[in-house]
Amino acid sequence: MDNNLSKAEQNTFTEETGRVCAIQKNRYFIRFNGKEIPAVLKGSFRGKSAGELPLVGDQVKFGYNRNGSSVILSILDRKSLLMRPDQAKDGAVQYMVANADYAFIITSLNEDYSYNRIVRYALVALEGNVTPVAILTKSDLTSNPGRYIREVESISDKLKVHAVSAIYGIGLDELEEYLTPGTTICLLGSSGAGKSTLINSLAGKEIMKTAEIRGSDSEGRHTTTHRQLIELDCGVTVIDTPGMREIGVSTASSGLDDAFSDIKELESLCKFRDCRHETEPGCAIKRAIETGYLPRERYKLYLDLKSECVKNYAKKKQISKDSKNMKKYKDRYDDQ
Repeated sequence: MDNNLSKAEQNTFTEETGRVCAIQKNRYFIRFNGKEIPAVLKGSFRGKSAGELPLVGDQVKFGYNRNGSSVILSILDRKSLLMRPDQAKDGAVQYMVANADYAFIITSLNEDYSYNRIVRYALVALEGNVTPVAILTKSDLTSNPGRYIREVESISDKLKVHAVSAIYGIGLDELEEYLTPGTTICLLGSSGAGKSTLINSLAGKEIMKTAEIRGSDSEGRHTTTHRQLIELDCGVTVIDTPGMREIGVSTASSGLDDAFSDIKELESLCKFRDCRHETEPGCAIKRAIETGYLPRERYKLYLDLKSECVKNYAKKKQISKDSKNMKKYKDRYDDQ
């Protein structure tokens, strides 16, 4: 038994390992032996940063209490972590999901379709060490789904793309390669993009509620209000997330480089190592744009996202600094 528990608690609790399946305010729920059990955090979590607290998808050690709330003792090592800037909080990082293998970026082929949003979702996935998979739903609404497939495939060679229609069963067989036991799939996308309908089709039964699309603007109503983990009969775990119409990108590192690996390769071919790709001779970027090899719009998107990454990273650093200063001030005040 973990020595973090008191002797009285050790007589009531048994130490177990489970997976966080839902979080509602300060209430945690753990998936354990086919059941969802309520839990609270051990006091040692008090004062921890958001990234150090349990997330949906985390494997945790906990004191199992058969007669009430169990106690989460620690978080096991994470193999992946999805996070994004919370634009409502000036770029502060919002931690979303842990230990996902694939991120299904679900976008409907109606007015909801947004190339730029798919790019942002793909960056978040790649940055978090998760394989991005773009699922273009409601392919029956367009006469040329191949055009969208080719467009999305141009984002990155690390992004897989599938066009499907859950209603008519089109393309669903292509998704079977991801449905292996033990795999965790996180669903990302706007409300009404067809996340619930898709998962119900893959599960072969209704396990998630669906909602109608508003005819006025093709936007969906929210059917998921918090992140939740669902286990399918086939042994696959699905983590659903609330719909997000806007998503920021946090750091200018591996995710951006992976998604725009073609641009990074071109930059390495420039005559000067510190080339700004403006007026310098021997610039591979300028040459690629002039010859049509690199679309000007793609390069502009790369620059815009890179600028956003740098700004959000700076905001994150400042918020962290302010938080540490506030803690020091509080500690000094408490000592007086």
